[in-house]
Amino acid sequence: MQPAKTGRPAYHPAVLLKLYIYGYLNRIQSSRRLEREAQRNVELMWLTGRLAPDFKTIANFRKDNGKAIGKVCRQFVVLCQQLDLFSDAVVAIDGSKFKAVNSSDRNFTDAKLKRRMAEIEANIGRYLAELDTADRQEPATAQSKSVRLNDKIAAMKSQMATLKEIEAKLIETGETQISLTDPDSRSVMTRGSGIVGYNVRAAGDAKHHLIVEHEVTNNGSDRDQLSGMAKKARAAIGTTTLTAIADRGYFKGEEILACHEAGISVLVPPTKTSGAKADGRFDKADFIYDPVKNEYRCPAGESLIWRFSSVEKGMKLNRYWSSNCKSCHLKDKCTPSTQRRVSRWEHQDVLDEMQMRLEQNPDAMRIRRSSVERIGARRNRDELARARL
Repeated sequence: MQPAKTGRPAYHPAVLLKLYIYGYLNRIQSSRRLEREAQRNVELMWLTGRLAPDFKTIANFRKDNGKAIGKVCRQFVVLCQQLDLFSDAVVAIDGSKFKAVNSSDRNFTDAKLKRRMAEIEANIGRYLAELDTADRQEPATAQSKSVRLNDKIAAMKSQMATLKEIEAKLIETGETQISLTDPDSRSVMTRGSGIVGYNVRAAGDAKHHLIVEHEVTNNGSDRDQLSGMAKKARAAIGTTTLTAIADRGYFKGEEILACHEAGISVLVPPTKTSGAKADGRFDKADFIYDPVKNEYRCPAGESLIWRFSSVEKGMKLNRYWSSNCKSCHLKDKCTPSTQRRVSRWEHQDVLDEMQMRLEQNPDAMRIRRSSVERIGARRNRDELARARL
């Protein structure tokens, strides 16, 4: 904002902020398009007082004032608090994958590096074999062909040296991926295919569909992010209690337990990892747990008693089974193994309580789809429009 000793005074940040927010609300992200709109759009002429900054000024304002713009977003959330818009304290959490500037050809993993190096070595070997063949041809033909093949071999060796440098950097940093154009971007899966980009997670108010908190990460998986996003959303809306709704991509026992310990009520449908139901056999839900006796009751009325405990991936699991499975008349509908064994996490009661809340709130997933997924759909449409431009 401080004017230079020479030239015209600088633009006031309030003017550029108005221009930035106007572009955000009207899906105009390009600084060059915002420059044109400020010169031809009557709404923007009124908004900026007929000031028309050039695209470089607009781009630099975004680049140099990221933290300040973030504080403006925070003040917007505070205003919503003062207007009592978050009184229900219910948020929906979801993520969207955004494509980065970095292309897939400039994103490398250890496996991709090894595959590229093997291809280059194979190409060099083929070119050397062609050189041997060229040496046996007529001198005039052999010379022109040798020059062309030697140029290709030199280019292949240069590519190999570049790949070895990238491999050394990958080992040095300890990362699993490295991107050259957009260093923070990572290869993430989206709807069965992969893109090089970011995972943008947002927590939206379920009543008014306002974004209360968001974060941008390069971690493509959502399973470890539920408690962190829920705690940030609670802090953003300034409440002591919170109900967070998410899809089954966020289901993880440890994360749900962390939310429970933090006093946050979550609604996340469980992931289906067993194929028993699809095969026409009894599912784990058909086995009723008795907390007093610490045993399960199977559909045939037999007791599956506790046998032992084990620790897998940091989780303590209790194992239960019955000794009467071999003679059971329902065995064909239960298990193809000798015995039907049931595992129970030591904090399974937390997941059972959440499942009970889900059954008591059958509209929870509809609320999630109509709030945060609507926000995500708008963002994806904007991303597609930018890609087409």
